[in-house]
Amino acid sequence: MTITTITRHEFLLRARLDHDTLEMWIAEEWIIPHGADPEATFTDADVARAQLIRDLKEDLDVNDAGVGVILNLVDQTHGLRKMLADLLEAMHKSPDRPRP
Repeated sequence: MTITTITRHEFLLRARLDHDTLEMWIAEEWIIPHGADPEATFTDADVARAQLIRDLKEDLDVNDAGVGVILNLVDQTHGLRKMLADLLEAMHKSPDRPRP
């Protein structure tokens, strides 16, 4: 699977963020760019995460601590889904798996 990356400028446009807000979210580790400044890049997943953060803060009025908790739970859920998918794939490839 190929992951497409975008520049900081493109990210700011697509996520509808200003520079200062992005810097604060990076400092909070809510968004983690790929690579080092100034060539840091972002992915579509980062854009979706930024939109989630904005929705939480603006539409649902979640405070910063709450955003951190929610993002942590989202990350854990994604990690568990990946682990389960990998386990199921390994089980299907196992030569010891009973065949119907």
